[in-house]
Amino acid sequence: MSTTKGGALALARAIAIVTVLLVSAGCASTPGRTHNDDPLEGMNRGIYKFNDTLDRAALKPVAKGYRKITPRWIRSGIGNFFANLSYPSTIVNQFLQGKARLGLRDTGRFLVNSTIGVAGLLDVATPLGLTANDEDFGQTLAMWGVGSGPYLTLPFFGPSSLRDAPSKVFDYFLGPLVYIDLPWETEAGMRGLNIVHDRAELLPLDATLQSAFDPYGFIREAWVQQREFAIYDGNPPPETLEDVLGEDEDEAPADENGDAKP
Repeated sequence: MSTTKGGALALARAIAIVTVLLVSAGCASTPGRTHNDDPLEGMNRGIYKFNDTLDRAALKPVAKGYRKITPRWIRSGIGNFFANLSYPSTIVNQFLQGKARLGLRDTGRFLVNSTIGVAGLLDVATPLGLTANDEDFGQTLAMWGVGSGPYLTLPFFGPSSLRDAPSKVFDYFLGPLVYIDLPWETEAGMRGLNIVHDRAELLPLDATLQSAFDPYGFIREAWVQQREFAIYDGNPPPETLEDVLGEDEDEAPADENGDAKP
């Protein structure tokens, strides 16, 4: 079986699972909240240290070199290209969330940038009023009323949650690279460049992270706030008393190493 057929089969299976979930869950009136519950904090901190060590030893130096030798206008084109390449995921998730009008607008944005914008290297859609959106399947599950579950730190990928972590698989199979018959070296090179580019864009934030008393806790709280902002389209509601009480019940005191105390 070719890579294209294998990817199509995997996508079909993913869509079937999504359909079952959607039918069984129905339309939720209230999106599932994202909480900072961290019962696995000891394990998460260990994974965070592993990711941080790998970043300092390999990824960050490469990202610095990339940023130093690559002109800003080229980095802008690379960023536009990869953003456009991942846009089918946003489009599909817009429709799954019932945002048909935005889904159609995002389809127009993708088509405009893929053609007039030379495969997405140029963002010509934004000046035309087709502004960018960012949706993923984790946000879709939240819109269906699925709560985040405990906070997780994933090896290589970083902050996530029990709801968002498996959603990355669904979004992966919505990417065009899965269905383009490219040599594996080319595909690996493109994915590697995307990772390096994204890390280079985050370099200005390193000073803020290094000045934090607890970088792990800082990243966790920032990620939770970012997810709430994304799920509620920039207007998250304030936490209710029920939300706060729910967090207090789930949280357990931790020692200085992040391990939960009995």
